[in-house]
Amino acid sequence: MPQSSSAVNPPPPPPPTSTQLPPSSQHLQPTKSADNSAEPQKSTFPLPKLRLEVRDLSHAGADIFLSSVSANKALATSVQSVLKLLYVSPHEPTTTAPTTRSVTLILRSMPGVAYTTGSDLDSDHKEIHFSMDYIHNNIDSSRWTDEIMGVLTHEMVHCYQYNGFGSCPGGLIEGIADWVRLNSKLSPPHWKKETGDKWDAGYQHTGYFLEYLEGRFGKGTVRRINEKLRITRYEEKRFWIELCGGPINQLWGDYQKVVEEENKKREEEELVMVEKEDASTPKKGELDTKKANIALFRPDETGPD
Repeated sequence: MPQSSSAVNPPPPPPPTSTQLPPSSQHLQPTKSADNSAEPQKSTFPLPKLRLEVRDLSHAGADIFLSSVSANKALATSVQSVLKLLYVSPHEPTTTAPTTRSVTLILRSMPGVAYTTGSDLDSDHKEIHFSMDYIHNNIDSSRWTDEIMGVLTHEMVHCYQYNGFGSCPGGLIEGIADWVRLNSKLSPPHWKKETGDKWDAGYQHTGYFLEYLEGRFGKGTVRRINEKLRITRYEEKRFWIELCGGPINQLWGDYQKVVEEENKKREEEELVMVEKEDASTPKKGELDTKKANIALFRPDETGPD
C-alpha cells in the first residue's frame, strides 16, 4: 500500500478483498460522482497469463494440435467455461475463485493423457502437461478439436478447483473436472453412466453422479461442493449430510436405482424398435412367395382381384 506523506497517522486501511488490486495511482484520482459511479459489471472473469510451450515442433502431435485449435482461444475458452460453471461470475457473492495468476500449457512426448501441477514459482502458477503421443496416436481425426478441448477443459478445472486443504478424495477431484467437461458439451461418445461399488471412482463415473446430484438438489450443487472444499477439510459423513441431507452411500444407492431404471427403459424401447423393424421386414418365405407371384404375371397383366 502507498504510504501517506502527512505527519498525521492515517486511519487503518480496509482489509484486502479477492478482487483485483487497484492501481498504485488511485489516491491521485478524483472521486467519481454518484451519477457516474454506476458501471455495468462484466460477466467474464479476468484471464490469467496464458502460455504455450511446445517441446518438439517436429512431433506429429504438435502439428495436429496447432492445426486443430488456436492455442490462445482454446485456453481462454476453457478458463471461462471452468470459471462460469464453478464460480458463475466475478461478482457472485457465494463463491470465491482462486487467485490463479498464470497457466502454461506444455505439449510434450509422454505416456498417459495429461496432468496439471503447480509451477516452480508457487501454487498460483499452474502447468498443464499434455501428451503429444496421445494426440497423435489415440484420437480419431474427426474428433481432434473436441477431444483437445475436452482434455484442456478437464485439466483447467484442476487449475481452479479447491481440494479441502488436500483432504478431498481424488475421485471427487476428478469427478468435478469431468462434470465441468460434461456441462461444457465436450463429453466423448464412449462416456456413459455406470453404477459400480464406488461413487468416487472418479472421472465420468463420478461426473455423472454429480450431475444427478445437481438435478436432484438444484442448480449450483457442484458449485457448493467446490466452495465447501475451499473453507473446510473433507470429512465424508458430515460433508454430505450438511450439503445434501444424507450420507453419500445413500445418495449413491439412490443414483444406482435411477440409472438402472433408465437402462431398463432404454432396453425396452430398443426392443420395441427391433420388433417394429422385424414386423415391417418380410420374412424369407413371404419374400419368395411375392417374387414367385410377380414372376407369374407379365407386365401387361394384372393380378387377381
